[in-house]
Amino acid sequence: MVNELLLHTFQTLIPMASKFGMAGGIPERRVRPIWDAIDSRQFKNALKLSASLLSKYPNSPYALALKALILERMGKSDEALSVCLSAKELLYTNDSVLMDELTLSTLQIVFQRLDHLDLATSCYEYACGKFLNNLEIMMGLFNCYVREYSFVKQQQTAIKMYKIVGEERFLLWAVCSIQLQVLCGNGGEKLLLLAEGLLKKHIASHSLHEPEALIVYISVLEQQAKYGDALEVLSGKLGSLLVIEVDRLRIQGRLLARAGDYATAANIYQKVLESCPDDWECFQHYLDCLLEDGSYWCNEPLNDSVHPPKDVERNSSHLTDEVFISRLSNASAFAQKLQAEAGNDFIRCPYLANLEIERRKQLQGKGDDDKLIEVLMQYFFRFGHLACFASDIEGFLRVLPFGKKEEFLEKLIKSCDSLSAVPTKLLGQSISLFKIEELIGNMFKIPVVELENSAIRMAQMYCKNLPLSKDLDQQESMHGEELLSMACNVLVQLFWRTRQLGYLLEAIMILELGLTIRRHVWQYKILLVHLYSYLGAYSLSYEWYKSLEVKNILLESVSHHILPQMLVSPLWVDLNDVLKDYLKFMDDHLKESADLTSLAYRHRNYSKVIEFVQFKERLQHSNQYLMARLEAPILQLKLNANNIEEEECILESLKSRVHFPEFSSEIGGKSLTFNEDMQSRPWWTPIPDKNYLLEPFEGVSFCPRENLQQQRKGREANVRTAIEKRSLVPRMIYLSIQCASASLKENIEANGSMYDPKISSELRFLLERYAKILGFPFNDAIQVVVGVLSGQKSSEAFNSDTVDWLNFAVFLNAWNLGSHELGLSDEDGCRPGTWHIVNSLLERYIVEKVRSMGPLISSLGCDLPTLVQLVTEPLAWHGLIIQSCVRSALPSGKRKKKSGSVDQSNSPVSNAIRDSIQSLCSIVEEVTKWLRVQIKKSEDENVEIILSSFQRKEQTVGPGQVFQVLQALISSASDTELGDRISQTLKSWSHVDVARKLVTGQRKVMSEFLQICDSKFKLLQSLKQQI
Repeated sequence: MVNELLLHTFQTLIPMASKFGMAGGIPERRVRPIWDAIDSRQFKNALKLSASLLSKYPNSPYALALKALILERMGKSDEALSVCLSAKELLYTNDSVLMDELTLSTLQIVFQRLDHLDLATSCYEYACGKFLNNLEIMMGLFNCYVREYSFVKQQQTAIKMYKIVGEERFLLWAVCSIQLQVLCGNGGEKLLLLAEGLLKKHIASHSLHEPEALIVYISVLEQQAKYGDALEVLSGKLGSLLVIEVDRLRIQGRLLARAGDYATAANIYQKVLESCPDDWECFQHYLDCLLEDGSYWCNEPLNDSVHPPKDVERNSSHLTDEVFISRLSNASAFAQKLQAEAGNDFIRCPYLANLEIERRKQLQGKGDDDKLIEVLMQYFFRFGHLACFASDIEGFLRVLPFGKKEEFLEKLIKSCDSLSAVPTKLLGQSISLFKIEELIGNMFKIPVVELENSAIRMAQMYCKNLPLSKDLDQQESMHGEELLSMACNVLVQLFWRTRQLGYLLEAIMILELGLTIRRHVWQYKILLVHLYSYLGAYSLSYEWYKSLEVKNILLESVSHHILPQMLVSPLWVDLNDVLKDYLKFMDDHLKESADLTSLAYRHRNYSKVIEFVQFKERLQHSNQYLMARLEAPILQLKLNANNIEEEECILESLKSRVHFPEFSSEIGGKSLTFNEDMQSRPWWTPIPDKNYLLEPFEGVSFCPRENLQQQRKGREANVRTAIEKRSLVPRMIYLSIQCASASLKENIEANGSMYDPKISSELRFLLERYAKILGFPFNDAIQVVVGVLSGQKSSEAFNSDTVDWLNFAVFLNAWNLGSHELGLSDEDGCRPGTWHIVNSLLERYIVEKVRSMGPLISSLGCDLPTLVQLVTEPLAWHGLIIQSCVRSALPSGKRKKKSGSVDQSNSPVSNAIRDSIQSLCSIVEEVTKWLRVQIKKSEDENVEIILSSFQRKEQTVGPGQVFQVLQALISSASDTELGDRISQTLKSWSHVDVARKLVTGQRKVMSEFLQICDSKFKLLQSLKQQI
């Protein structure tokens, strides 16, 4: 994006300079070849031409700026910055040099790309001070302030330009800057009075000439709740600026509704609907106005197209029953009129209107369940074949009691005989029936046998209708491809209820087959991402995620499908790629979004100015972005945990010497934003930190869909806590290393080093915060740790936060090494009792976890992620502390011990270190032993385990029934019936290959984990020899 903006800038600036035959004070004919070389990416040639230009114009800031630009494009950032600073110095010190917009804008581009926008701004500020009233330079300064989000300075600069030339655009730049101060900055609403006054004064003398100017004026009035004034402006001469009548009417209706003139607003919205009968949002506004219900406008954020209003509860209780019914009758008559005028089966709004009218009656306690069911049936017969049918009626079904929902479903099933004779419509209606059954929660209540039959019927329907798609291109959606997704959902639920792994593997098989037939079904891929993750085959999850080809803003809304799983997997190279791609997009967008804002100003699209800034704010406070910014450095710490010198370099680069992590203050004042597309998640994992398959089935009264909203509401607090907790880890690692280095007192004195007591006090402060996040005061948290170890407290005391509690114990030990404040001791009375606590806890939780785990291929709710976390976090951090102690215990370089120093080889701390190294060796050895057993198992044996779980001959119930339906399709596939492409892909597919792929995927994950464990074992052996 930046490259295109650069070219655009110079394509506009150079022709302007060429009018006078000069560019930056240099003849244009000498500059043009350099720009041609830059445009064609011939940077070496451009640099050669630049050197020639500088030999003739050695004191030209523009020539230097061009050279800096070329160097930056060649990746020589340091040289580019040095040349830029020389050009800047020339501008400041040599009064004879030319200081024009082309020179300044070239410098600004280079400084911006080098992350020194402040230097570009200072150049423009200097130039504006030197050349008063130079409009071009002032516009450049304004753009610098736009890129810095300095709204106050934007306003001041825009007003100066407006005073010089009196142009409307500069006034509107100032007004937008004021609005941004109110909406996104710290400006009070009194500033809007200033904006209003500026606009009124300009209108009195010059009027307004652009539609966007009128919209800005109305928005300023609306923000101050001056709806009457805004309506007066809209209905006056200025209203004619809005050429499209419907746009003007929509604004008028909104203002009238906000002003409380519901009757007039209803008439306006009625006019809009007569012109646009399929405007569903407009019909809802029309109904709100008829019923004098202002709930929507009370909740709708002003000037915020980035945060759409959420569903609001309507309330018309102030109307008498007679008035309420009378007005809904009028609305019903109007809807009938719209239906008659529509005259086709594509416009849904007039028919949805009948449903909304019945829903409003229900909300007011005056509804008739049977009437609503009747209207729902009518809607089904007209639109039931559409893929959107179920989502259309979801909100209307919510107001019905469960018994009536079942009655509606029964009526739909009985109506099957009268369904459409057109095959594609019949298929669509049949799919809608399945969706409604799932929507009302019936799938979670019917017996297992019936549920299995539903999955079989879905598979049979898919196979039966496959010939309908034989002439479609592979890029086109196939008829009925939703059926395999729905069958998969049913099979996963069967697994949840019965714990028979065959159902889960069968679900994988049908999705893999569906993707063999058509490779571009993103719904199948997302389901496989989550299913393979559940089975611990993270490499396959990542492969399917990559096949989605997620790019640009979709990285923000779709990454949640893979990122949480990868964070707990041992596939660190792949995790690094996921984090790097995501953070690169986010960082680049946050840098470049100001360029979009600048373009919006330039093209006088002022509503987009507000939108772009608000969108940038929304991304900047994304919970996922903040978490990724934390996890990326923590991953680097994990990768280098076996080398304390490398670790210290990383900690230095993270600025871990700051008193407190920046994230705590960053998330403290503002609410987090959640931009993830949760609608695309499978039912069993509605949010990233929830997976129903890890819990027992909760019976017939349970329905995940009904709990979805409640779960999402509580998510912000949980995510905020997780971010704060993770933000403490790098700093605590740094402080723990320092405390450990200081723990061998005699060695420190011998080295002449000084121990800073502030390190210990800061680590305690962070430990107190960490304990508070875990739900305990500091001393109580210590007692929990000791109690769990001694058996006085159950292991359940750690709940699901085992990794966090063990991290706490590791850092607690490091703090105690430096402070000696804890009164804990070993049985022999030696001081380092916290060493024993950490060793024992790590051994208990890791070794017990390993011994409780069966073969990964048949594990239900795989414990591998927890095991990976335990080894790569608390055990790794404990290893770093040991490395720090060992390094401090050894003589430095060739220096001999001082005569007065004491041999520490038999000191209590040294003995504790030896015991810890031996303990960690045993733990890691146990893990590697289990991994090797799993990896060495015969691949064919594992494949047979998978296949036997759903391939059982002469069995009419249980896993495998759906697979048999698809196997029958494959065996009977013919080119004539299905077409060449589908037929050939079916014949090429092998369920044995899929099973083998699953085994290979799990083995790859275990092999990566084994490499991590082996490297840690080698480190520990090395430390054992050193100590």
